[in-house]
Amino acid sequence: MPVNYATPTADQLFAVAGVRLGVAEAEIRKKNRRDLTLVALDAGCTVAGVFTQNRFCAAPVQLCRQHLASGKEIRALVINTGIANAGTGEPGRQTARQTCEAVGELLGVAAEQVLPFSTGVILEPLPVERIKAGLPAVFADLKGDNWHAAAHGIMTTDTVAKAASRVVAVNGKKVTISGISKGAGMIKPNMATMLGFLATDAGIAQPLLDQLVKEAADASFNCITVDGDTSTNDSYVMIATGQSGASFAAASDAGWAEVKAAIIAVSVELAQAIVRDGEGATKFITVAVEGGKSIEECRQVGYAIGHSPLVKTAFFASDPNLGRILAAVGYAGIADLDVDGVKVWLDDVLVAENGGRAAAYQEADGARVMAQAEITVRVALGRGNAAAKVYTCDFSYDYVKINADYRS
Repeated sequence: MPVNYATPTADQLFAVAGVRLGVAEAEIRKKNRRDLTLVALDAGCTVAGVFTQNRFCAAPVQLCRQHLASGKEIRALVINTGIANAGTGEPGRQTARQTCEAVGELLGVAAEQVLPFSTGVILEPLPVERIKAGLPAVFADLKGDNWHAAAHGIMTTDTVAKAASRVVAVNGKKVTISGISKGAGMIKPNMATMLGFLATDAGIAQPLLDQLVKEAADASFNCITVDGDTSTNDSYVMIATGQSGASFAAASDAGWAEVKAAIIAVSVELAQAIVRDGEGATKFITVAVEGGKSIEECRQVGYAIGHSPLVKTAFFASDPNLGRILAAVGYAGIADLDVDGVKVWLDDVLVAENGGRAAAYQEADGARVMAQAEITVRVALGRGNAAAKVYTCDFSYDYVKINADYRS
């Protein structure tokens, strides 16, 4: 069960003018599951994305980058689950192209105007004929209020669908933002095995959207880790349709700050939902690092704590084994770190200072915090003014079970 998270109901997810979504069962890997999703975009949309930094990036990631770089207007996204089409070489690139061609023919657009996405088992060929056979059904299902179904259609090992919506009023206009994400394991950004899609009916100029998707990813999806594995297929895509009448060409435009904040808030909600649904997770943990010389070194410390199997298993056991946290801070890679200046808290409980256990610390206080479903580890490095947060979860017995049985 996810940690303090439930999928929004269909009526809590708002249609975005200019975007239609459809879902179908194509039996890509398993029967009786929605595994093919199509997102059709009206003309005039701007689209931007960020992708995995894994050098073994999947064929659809390679094609997405090419199609976005071509400068052609993007008119559709096609997403399959079950098979990742990663580690498939040139045959995989060909099947990704064939998928785009089939969608383009169905919608009357060029193949280069279609972005393909895949998630699932790596090193297996994508059954493109099943995708082609499923496209008429997914096309027939296209509708604007289908975000709830689409959130379910992109799931793999997720136990719940992940979605979020916001409406903000700017410049006398109502701006709608809706998004979906998937992911539960193989999660460690420079993106993670996750897919995320966000659309707004605001008009956002291409250069501004290109910058926003990076900033939003850095504030959300690039702040999460479940198991420290960077996937081959990670993608986060933003769509701006312009149909609300509120348009933005520069960061200085009136109302942009409010729209940007809402989009980042939705991104954070979608990213945190992935961690809350981490494979086998029982705890949601925020690692807040402050007092660093740079954001990068704060994240470095945050990830050292969030990745540590010893720290994560201690959280699962509700065991305040503080030495594991201090050890992670120490090996994070800050060569000139003065450990005597470091302080560590579990929620409001000061547990370490002056190079060791805090004098006032009581084991019972640490155990009380560790028993909670949501925990904040706060680390003050005492060397600057930078700060960053990383979101993670514990490691339970079920994480091993899920991944041991993943291909069966």
